[in-house]
Amino acid sequence: MSELFQPLKLRDVTLKSRIAVSPMSQYRAKNGYANNWHLVHLGRFALGGAGLVFAEATAVEADGRRTHGDLGLWEDGQIEPLRPVTAFLEAEGAVPGIQLGHAGRKASERRPWHGETPVTDEDLTERGEKPWSAIAPSAVPYAEGWPTPDEMDEDDIRRVIAAFGDAARRALEAGFRVLDVYAAHGFLIHQFLSPIANHRTDAWGGDALGRRRFAVEVARSIRKQWPESLPLVFRLSATDWIDGGIEPEETVETARALAREGVDMIDCSTGGVGGRERPRRMRIEQGFQVPFAERIRREADVASMAVGFLWDAQECEKIIADGRADMVALAREMLDDPNWPLHAAAQLNADENHNMWPPEAGWWLMKRARLIEKLGLR
Repeated sequence: MSELFQPLKLRDVTLKSRIAVSPMSQYRAKNGYANNWHLVHLGRFALGGAGLVFAEATAVEADGRRTHGDLGLWEDGQIEPLRPVTAFLEAEGAVPGIQLGHAGRKASERRPWHGETPVTDEDLTERGEKPWSAIAPSAVPYAEGWPTPDEMDEDDIRRVIAAFGDAARRALEAGFRVLDVYAAHGFLIHQFLSPIANHRTDAWGGDALGRRRFAVEVARSIRKQWPESLPLVFRLSATDWIDGGIEPEETVETARALAREGVDMIDCSTGGVGGRERPRRMRIEQGFQVPFAERIRREADVASMAVGFLWDAQECEKIIADGRADMVALAREMLDDPNWPLHAAAQLNADENHNMWPPEAGWWLMKRARLIEKLGLR
């Protein structure tokens, strides 16, 4: 029996498998509003058999977008375009999730195919997209050549914390049943967590307790508007891979603190705060972030999700079977093969005769397989 395809219950939500589709920014929204692109992009993963499908990083403030193409939930009008997405995902057996975030000092960035560099007046001329000012815990630019963000004052901090709660309420109204908070990869919450980006000496900085205060307050704000019956996930960068940055020991403590505030799972990633170059300490290989998910699960006594360079079904099965993580999340592998969960089920003998496929496809594929076998063509 495959462990990867065993159900997982988080609060009152039951996932049919341990496979999640990780949030993947598409940069196709208009003023934060979803459209048919998001329905088709996310819908194909439900058809492909994923247990949990996350919509991309969704801004809680207009100025918290990374690019002009980011999704948003900073106003009530953005709820309705997301309802067809969540309805389709649920109808096809997947649990709809969404990631909430704020870009902080990484805001006002060009889309990847436009260079992943700061937006300038040139973008206004070419695409009608103007730059905007970024905010951050400290007035420290993201990387060389990036503008210096405005240091957040107490009012800014309280406003953004409240915005996460308000966005959670809108996500609920849109039909999402799992929330993932983007506290990794150098975005605003990670900026508060990391001494690389947070140079404050007040109650929002300084030692590890002060630096994690913003994340804890965000979790509290969300839990005030997100039902107790529904799961809350935080995506953390377990290490900055930089001397003087976050180390795994500190992330274990952060995970414990978040669990006390009603966070049910830690989505374990790494890096992203120290500029555009990959840190020399980071060695990328298949499953290179799994040890962090294992450690947080073991030491913080909270469920964990492994993510990053996972593509082999047998390896993912082993991660779950060995108790190294409670779930696996795939992103680019799903873009390459949206049916990855169904193909993995076949490899792991969890599915026979295409029974896990939607019948509209499974019937045809079963018929083809029988004919191929009869003719000896494979």
